[in-house]
Amino acid sequence: MPLKKIMPEMENHMEKSVKNVHDEFSSIRTGKASTALVENIMVDYYGAQTRLKELAGITTPEPRLIVIQPWDPSAVISIEKSIMKSELGITPNNDGKVLRIPIPELSEERRKSLSKLVKKMAEDGRVAIRNIRRHANHEIEKAFKESQITEDEKFGAIDRVQKKTSERIREVDEVLKHKEKEIMEI
Repeated sequence: MPLKKIMPEMENHMEKSVKNVHDEFSSIRTGKASTALVENIMVDYYGAQTRLKELAGITTPEPRLIVIQPWDPSAVISIEKSIMKSELGITPNNDGKVLRIPIPELSEERRKSLSKLVKKMAEDGRVAIRNIRRHANHEIEKAFKESQITEDEKFGAIDRVQKKTSERIREVDEVLKHKEKEIMEI
């Protein structure tokens, strides 16, 4: 596989890994109401697993309140059950038509456990990026052995792969630093 194919593919995969870390972080509760906390919860809706954001309007009218208004009022019970089964550790208030989720303050112990969780998520993201680097370097070596690229091109490409890897890992570290600050903020 020539370099013109290896490099864009590697960058694309690394970008997706960083985006995945962003998405995972958005589902972590920080004591502030955010629609991202609940929008990807899977709900059993007429036998099909459906994302909550596809079943209801989700808003945050107050800093510590999430309001979920299903488009189909018969889905309220299913949505409530799914939220209670989720790992958020919150219980919605159900008035039959709308679900209100008050977001309580996080305890110090919970903040520390969430901090550990986001560090693990960030490390998983960094590992994924390193695996992409390893795969790209393998493809570059393979192209060199098959005489598709010169030795100079090989070393230049390996250097560019390392630079991109370092950039993406720095991005993950920045996102982690920001998320930890958000979690520890009272």
